[in-house]
Amino acid sequence: MCLAIPMKVTKIEDRIAYAEVGGTEYQANIGLMEDLKVGEYIIVHAGFAIEKLDEESALESLQVWQEIADSEQ
Repeated sequence: MCLAIPMKVTKIEDRIAYAEVGGTEYQANIGLMEDLKVGEYIIVHAGFAIEKLDEESALESLQVWQEIADSEQ
């Protein structure tokens, strides 16, 4: 099962995006993406950025994930 958590792109070098979620930085191959920019949100699967999200949708999803995490504590 894949859990899609949006990540915010903080840096792009060649075909690698550095993206952050929850204070942790990840790397993702962006060979499948077009016109990705720093500050945008992506969904990553198996090391590849597979979808770009608008900020509103990404923040809404992150809020839901935070509520789930808070309820587990």
